Amino acid sequence: MKKYSALTLIMAVAVCMSQVAQAQGNKEANKLARDGAEASKSQDYDKAVELLRKATALDRKYAADLAVAYQQRGFASASNQNFQGAVQDFTEALKINSRDARIYEQRAAVEMKMRDYDKALADYSELIKLKPNEVRYLNYRAYIYEVKDDVQNSMADTEKVLKQDPNNQDAKTRKQRLEQKLAERMPLTPPPRASSPKASPPAAKTP
Repeated sequence: MKKYSALTLIMAVAVCMSQVAQAQGNKEANKLARDGAEASKSQDYDKAVELLRKATALDRKYAADLAVAYQQRGFASASNQNFQGAVQDFTEALKINSRDARIYEQRAAVEMKMRDYDKALADYSELIKLKPNEVRYLNYRAYIYEVKDDVQNSMADTEKVLKQDPNNQDAKTRKQRLEQKLAERMPLTPPPRASSPKASPPAAKTP
């Protein structure tokens, strides 16, 4: 009975110590997160990301704030023409929040500026999975397909846009261009060959 009581006491102490450590960790995480938020307000995004990364390591509830800090730094990098840095930050943000359409859209916009059309195409495809009826995303993907000279897929997305928004001027203009390309690529049907005249019958011999 005494052994049982001692074991119970040890377990209770361990749980108590764990809770104290967690409370201390949360207290430190709270301070790091507050400092990170202040750094973000001051547009010191490097400091904000570092502080929020540490806060998230202590308490996962700050992961969303870290994703926002990455997103803000990515936007600032893109504004300063640091496109590669922007893409890296948006990618880190998406590792935390893979369902945020806005981050995909921001990364795709930067990839288009970099003329990295394959990656931009992949991001717009993800956006369309998240929001299949968003005309803007279909229009951008149709544009990228056109740039890549993929007329069939560009026309398919253009038709989807026009089905939802028949007066969409971008889609209407693109459809005209695509139809012209298709017409130019249609093989010309050769005119039917004139059949050669039948040979005249030999003249009858005169008796």
